[in-house]
Amino acid sequence: MVKPLRFLAYRTNLLMKLLNNCLIRNNRLVPVLSAVLSVMLATTATAQDDGKERKTKETVAMSQQVYEALVEVQELVEAESYPAALSKIKDLQSGKKKMSPYETAQIWNLQAYTHYLMEDYNGAINAYKNVLQQPELPEALQQSTLKTLAQLYFTIEDYDMALKTIDRLMAVIAEPAPDIFMLKGQAYFQMGDYDKALGPIKLAIDMYREQGNTPKENWLLLLRVIYWEKKDFPNMLIVIQELIQEYPKDTYVLTLAGVYSELGDTKKQLALTEALYEKGYISGKQHAVNLANLYLLHGEPYKAATILEKEMANGNVVEDTRNLRLLSQAWYSARDDKKSIPPLVKAAAMGEDAELYMRLTQSYLNLEMWNEAEASAKSGLAAGGLKRKDTANIMYGMALFNQKKLEQARRAFQAAGQDNRSKRAADQWIKYVDSEILRRDTLEQKLPDMAPRDVDEILRANAEAAEEGAG
Repeated sequence: MVKPLRFLAYRTNLLMKLLNNCLIRNNRLVPVLSAVLSVMLATTATAQDDGKERKTKETVAMSQQVYEALVEVQELVEAESYPAALSKIKDLQSGKKKMSPYETAQIWNLQAYTHYLMEDYNGAINAYKNVLQQPELPEALQQSTLKTLAQLYFTIEDYDMALKTIDRLMAVIAEPAPDIFMLKGQAYFQMGDYDKALGPIKLAIDMYREQGNTPKENWLLLLRVIYWEKKDFPNMLIVIQELIQEYPKDTYVLTLAGVYSELGDTKKQLALTEALYEKGYISGKQHAVNLANLYLLHGEPYKAATILEKEMANGNVVEDTRNLRLLSQAWYSARDDKKSIPPLVKAAAMGEDAELYMRLTQSYLNLEMWNEAEASAKSGLAAGGLKRKDTANIMYGMALFNQKKLEQARRAFQAAGQDNRSKRAADQWIKYVDSEILRRDTLEQKLPDMAPRDVDEILRANAEAAEEGAG
């Protein structure tokens, strides 16, 4: 039966409305139901043009009965009556009416969409497979179905099947769009094959850029991760710079600082991190310790100490052994021994760390706090596990020597001399201590007791001798 053109236009408008509802619904990513309506439904129709009859182009056919049934199913889907929609579809599929391959494909397509909305992704996949089994599918329907099927395989994390489906899609497209290459790269990426992922992802970005577009942010981020996994920091640097230019964010600047670190350019890393910190773009809680280490690396210990002290006071940096030791090291390097002591005392109190005690001993020695240096060195030696016990004994001996505890100091230097690395210094100290012991003993030596008369005779004899010498 011949239909007037206005009826066909009416039916086409209904279908386009149906398609828009499907695509807009809940901002779904998957371009579902593209079939219902890649169709420009028509049958053979006629129209009058200036008294002449014109025959319209014949396209894929769908009967009025099937079309109306699909509209009813769509209304059930929109009402979220999914079981009823599937029941209606089943009735259509089991009906006596013989349907064309195209009509069958559209019914499976709508069934797939319904399963998708129900989050029954395996059911949706099976339905889409049935769409593809129909002969003589329109190119648009075949391509959209393959793309949707690939995306669904991503959803269920079956990346191998996603990749195979993408290859099928690319085989039927003369010039695949950039997003198809990106999809292929993403499949390889999810499979952990970064070498194979790099080619299609980079190609997709280059094609997109050549079309006059700015590469999508998530595409650049994916490329960045691949370069990171491949430890290709020079190319990662280029991607980060483009991200900062096109999508400026402080996190990208911080990532750029990290890339400079990997490239060994810690000076640029420091400049970027310092700028972000001073402007408040990064928090001290997460980045103060890293910034302090960078300051120390580049010979700015005072800045390192002040930032750590400030963030500890604000509760942003934990006062644990590691951070307290870093703070003390910063003050010590800044030649402020007095300020280097309190954090070391706190750190040493948290556990028996021999190295901490010896670092504390050094600070006490610098401040000529001999008694405290002795106690700290003694604790360090008792704790055990020192990397350089010989050096510790040298410091212990120095603390004892300056308190005039010469015999104890000598024993400490003797212990240090047992290690060849400190033998020369220990021998010099022992020689010096021995001379001090001799001098002390000499000064403390008592003169023999003599009677007053004996003293007078000695003095008289000395006087006489002096007079004879003068004569």
